[in-house]
Amino acid sequence: MRLAWLTDIHLNFVNADVRFSLWEALDLQCDAVVVTGDIGERPSIVGYLRQMEVALKRPIYFVLGNHDFYRGSISETREVVTQLAAESEYLEYLTTTGMVELTPQTALIGHDGWGDARLGDFENSDVILNDYALIEDLQFWVSPRELDKIKLRDVLHQLGDEAGQQLEANLTMVASDYANVIVATHVPPFREATWHEGRISDDNWLPHFSCGATGEAVLRVMRSNPESRLQVLCGHTHGGGEFQPLENVNVLTGPATYGTPAIQ
Repeated sequence: MRLAWLTDIHLNFVNADVRFSLWEALDLQCDAVVVTGDIGERPSIVGYLRQMEVALKRPIYFVLGNHDFYRGSISETREVVTQLAAESEYLEYLTTTGMVELTPQTALIGHDGWGDARLGDFENSDVILNDYALIEDLQFWVSPRELDKIKLRDVLHQLGDEAGQQLEANLTMVASDYANVIVATHVPPFREATWHEGRISDDNWLPHFSCGATGEAVLRVMRSNPESRLQVLCGHTHGGGEFQPLENVNVLTGPATYGTPAIQ
């Protein structure tokens, strides 16, 4: 099996011709596709996923990124996408699927993940993502220029915990049975995987661009399963890099440029 990987393709920034060229390139290169989030935004995500399945007619395994929830809520977006995938022949939303066997030796699992404010210095960070204005669940504004960071932090922790707990449960299930496991997630699970412009993000940016809970889950499970090898695929930062936290764990963070979706 040949699995193509896409991340942060932001199809709402490109026209139909660019999308067609991407589908055409994928058609020549793969048996299935994995997408690690930021496909579009809430009003467009269903349409883009339908376009992909019609154009590719092969399995499309995906998680959602923060942009996919823009102009909507997290729970409602996940519910709509879960229903779409349940009715589709080709779409698999990994956050709700559990596990996919790619080959007798290789399993695929995934979760959206979230920047969970655990790494870096959230309390003193002056970064304000568009997430906090465009995602309903994260709009904790006390004035036009001031966020209630305590309430926001608590929700980010909850989102990270949800991702970490589900990923740990699924990884525990497959790591003892498969020699190779692929994890698809949007947000880098380690500080050292949070690449941007060739460098690791600093403490000002890390809280918003890394998911400490999923990283801890990966370490716990894979330390207990040294015979299994794990490949993590993630994006979110638009910077590319590689990090190996354990001998049997490798993390690839995919680069991205708005307007130029690419096969990783």
